[in-house]
Amino acid sequence: MGRRKYSDEFKEEAVKLAQRSGVAMSQTAKELGINAEMLRSWVRQFGTGPGGEKRISPAEHSELIRLRRELRRVTEERDIPKKSSRYLHEGTAVRYRFIEDNASQFHVVAMCRVLRVSTSGFYDWLKDPDGIRGREDVELSEQITKIFEESKESYGSRRIRRALRKLEKYCSRGRIRRLMRRLGLIAKRRRRFHITTNSKHCFDVHPNLLERNFSVDGPDQVWVSDITYIWTDEGWLFLATVIDLFSRKVVGWSMSESLKSQIAIDALEMAIAARNPAPGLIHHSDRGVQYACGDYQKIIRRAGMRPSMSRKGDCWDNSVAESFFSTLKKELVWRTKFTSREQARREIFEFIEVFYNRQRMHSYLGYLSPVEFEAAATKAA
Repeated sequence: MGRRKYSDEFKEEAVKLAQRSGVAMSQTAKELGINAEMLRSWVRQFGTGPGGEKRISPAEHSELIRLRRELRRVTEERDIPKKSSRYLHEGTAVRYRFIEDNASQFHVVAMCRVLRVSTSGFYDWLKDPDGIRGREDVELSEQITKIFEESKESYGSRRIRRALRKLEKYCSRGRIRRLMRRLGLIAKRRRRFHITTNSKHCFDVHPNLLERNFSVDGPDQVWVSDITYIWTDEGWLFLATVIDLFSRKVVGWSMSESLKSQIAIDALEMAIAARNPAPGLIHHSDRGVQYACGDYQKIIRRAGMRPSMSRKGDCWDNSVAESFFSTLKKELVWRTKFTSREQARREIFEFIEVFYNRQRMHSYLGYLSPVEFEAAATKAA
């Protein structure tokens, strides 16, 4: 694929993530799959430093309020003895014992929060602190909760079981379902498709080369593209994506306040710069004016791609792209109130580049993430 090139939009969002995450620059770079030194260079170029103050945006103002509330919460908990910090890496039962020993001096809820255990799990443990099955359920409940939260509350018992296997923890789906019910963990459901394409234009349309054959045997053979919209308190934010059919990885994306063709062009150019595909790749999209227009088709021809388009009004011809948007909305958009487009940009960027491409398990990929699946395919080749 060659050396990846990054769009200005990607760099801007990466810098914002690095400056607000509160973790080491190297960790943020690892999560994004980029070189740490490159990220530091971007921060020096595009970030805000001493003397380079910028006006606070609505999104930054909301973040400031959240941080102030967090500071108040931390201040309220400062009376919990510092010695509790050494229990963070101990087993759950050890942490429960500390809470029991100090319950007369500190609030149980506060200690559970500091020690990162569930309050309900602690009280269950109190009923039978020495029971083997009870202790196993407590440990398992903590792991299930962690996996569930890291999946943006999207994993059901099947995916959680797969995630536990990666940790060399083996148990039945029935047991996982029972513990999920006890913990009140319910995976978010998908909503049905909605047709949004405007195909009333004078541009040429191309035949459907894909014909709903969504299985390919290598990367950069077929890309699928589509556009969706996200509501914020400031109005609509549009998202265009390009997805590699082999690994389901989002290889190009762009966000804009406008639905003009430039948003689709920017996403395609990001994908081409990142992957440098060989001529002959099939590029599939709907018949929307953004994909049929001359400027977009010119880029496809210049890259040696073969254009393919869905039948009119049939979203199932592009169901892989639709499926990604359904996942995005189920796991992020419908769970979040975006006070500004900037907030939506930040969270969607992190969802795509950190969670979806690199962490989220896909049943189609044998419960690997797109990046893991591509790495495994490269190793096996």
